[in-house]
Order: sequence, then structure tokens, then C-alpha cells
Amino acid sequence: MNPELSRLQAYPFEKLARLFKGSTPPAGLRPIALSIGEPKHPAPEFIQGCLKENMAGLSIYPTTKGIPELRQAIGAWLQKRFALQSIDAETQILPVNGTREALFSFTQAVVDRSGKPLVVMPDPFYQIYEGAALLAGAEPWFLPCTAGNGFVPDYDAVPDAVWERTQLLFMCSPGNPTGAVTNADTLKKIIALADRFDFVIASDECYSEIYFNESAPPVGLLQVCADIGRHDYRRCVVFHSLSKRSNLPGMRSGFVAGDAEVLAPYLLYRTYHGSAMPLQHQRASIAAWNDEAHVVENRRQYRAKFAAVKEILGDVLPLAMPDAGFYFWAATPIPDDEFARRLHAETHVTVLPGRFLGRDVDGSNPGEGFVRMALVASLDECTEAAHRIRSFVSSL
Repeated sequence: MNPELSRLQAYPFEKLARLFKGSTPPAGLRPIALSIGEPKHPAPEFIQGCLKENMAGLSIYPTTKGIPELRQAIGAWLQKRFALQSIDAETQILPVNGTREALFSFTQAVVDRSGKPLVVMPDPFYQIYEGAALLAGAEPWFLPCTAGNGFVPDYDAVPDAVWERTQLLFMCSPGNPTGAVTNADTLKKIIALADRFDFVIASDECYSEIYFNESAPPVGLLQVCADIGRHDYRRCVVFHSLSKRSNLPGMRSGFVAGDAEVLAPYLLYRTYHGSAMPLQHQRASIAAWNDEAHVVENRRQYRAKFAAVKEILGDVLPLAMPDAGFYFWAATPIPDDEFARRLHAETHVTVLPGRFLGRDVDGSNPGEGFVRMALVASLDECTEAAHRIRSFVSSL
């Protein structure tokens, strides 16, 4: 077996199951899960209809590159959403089966195992970044995201010696779990670092369409490239998904876009990787990328839930609104793992301890002392959960 497998940590939800082992929450309270970032809003009916209409696709092997119509629909959405001057659907866009598999496989294709490669990533973080780095033969390098730096890594604090070994930089904006958005000036700084030290930027932007001000969507990496005249998107690749934007986590549909010179060998890798998107999913994805009305409604529902939960909890638990995304990253009055364990045992509400999403840097885990609350359930369930959490915190 690959010896690097032994270096993988248990996934956060496995750790959560261990944390809850032996506890029995009140049987009279229905369980409410705020732990996993799985959208629970109904999948749009018109997309379900499109899937049904294209079930003949089950009889066809899909191509790894996807059908031209899908890449063109994605390109049109990117140009409109991020004010791009141009993007080539033939060479700068690839459909993928959700960002999770793409982030992992992209790392395997990018990393050169010779020498001592580093993959740099935020901390706390989406666990795929670390696992992908380790299994690609690289070492993860963690950049703490704390309240002191607005939950965005301090790139100025990274030594040149680290950048010189860096082959891939993962950034996540809006961030998981903190919801922090990396601003345009910081993105320009990162691009300059990539040019100076010759590494690839992988920008995970799967939460980019969940935001609170309709007139101020989060900035994206390709958008900043376009602003500075970098229309070849050199060294820059972005990852997007329909899971959060369109409430389609089970369809496993997303894309990567950016530097054609990076995507060409990645496409070659993918032809061996065996992860072509089913044709019926491609047709339904076209319908999703072509429609914004359902995304606007999706944001409206999240705004209502954030407002309700903050109103209920705001005076007993410090809740700072995220820049975007659907998580509250909440500081806890007792250790985060104890908070989560007792909350589940006493109220049947599940949240995720922040320490499960972070790693120690200089003896400190930046996720400790926080829990991630995913407001993915219905408004009624989120409201009920907030009342239970309020009673729990008040009893401490």
C-alpha cells in the first residue's frame, strides 16, 4: 500500500462520531445537524426536469473534456460574473465531478515529486488540501487564519525559503470554515508571488455565490487577473461547483478554469483518472449555469437564516457575520470539542469543533476555541437549533 496513506488523518466527521461515542441525546428532541456543509434547499425543479429529459445519456460514454455546449455555458457565466474580457472554452475550462475530486486530482497532476515540494494552504482548511498534498508526495505548509488577520493568511509572514519550495498554493475564498473573502489587493500580491517563485495558485471558490449584498459579490482570482491584463490567467486556476450555488451536491458538477498551459496536462491526467461527467449531468449543468433566478432565491433564504440565528444567539454567543458562505465561525465559552460534545448530548444539535479542521502551527491550532455551524437546514430547523444552543450556553 502507498505508505503516505498512514499519514492521513481521520476525516472531521469520523472524529465527530468518536467524540459522540457513548452519549445519548434526548430522545424527545429531533436531531438538527449544523455540522456538515451539505445544502438542504430543494434542488431546482427545472434542473430535475432537465435530468429526466436527458436520461438517454446513460447509454453514452461521456468524454473527459465534456461537451462544447457545457464549456461554453460555463465560459459565458464566468465572463458575466467576473467581468472577464475573454475565456477560451476550448482550452481554459474543464468540467469536473465536483470540486472535491478536482482539488485532489489537480494536486496529483501539478506536484513534481522530485526534491522537497511544498503545498501551501490556509489553516483551518478543507481537509482535501492536506490529503491531496500528502498523497502527491508533497509536504503541507499551513498558514494560520486567525481573528487577528481577519481569517485570511498573512502571506507577508511566509519566508522566501518556503515560497522557493512551493509548487502549489491553495486558497479558499470565501473561506471554509470562516467565510472570509480575500480582497483584490491580496490576490494581486499572491499572483506576484507566484510569478516570482514559479508556483501554481489553486483558488477554491465554491462558496462564491453565497453572499449577502446583491450589489457586492466576492471578487475572484480570474477577475483580478483580468483587471491587471493577465488574460492568459498564467499560473492561476479556479474551482467552482453547482453544489452550493444551485443546491445540487448530489449531481457532482463543477469546473476548473484558468491557465491553458496548466489545464492541458491536467486534462491528460484526467483521461487516465477516469472522471468524466455523465452526459445527462452535463445537460442539466448547462441549464443551471444559464439561470441566476434560483441562485438569487438561494441567497435570500440564507440571509433569512443568518438574520434569525444571529438575533437569537447574538447576546449569548459572539457571532460575527461572515463575508460570505453559509457558516457561522463561532467562538465558544468552553473548549470547542467539549462544547460540541455537550451540545449534542444535551440538545441533539450537532456542530463541528474547529480543532477538527485545523492543524498545529508553532504549538497552536487556529481552529481551537471555535465551532462551525452550517446554516444549511430549513429556516425552522435553524431557528429551533439556535434556541436550543441559546439555552445550552445560558446554562454553562
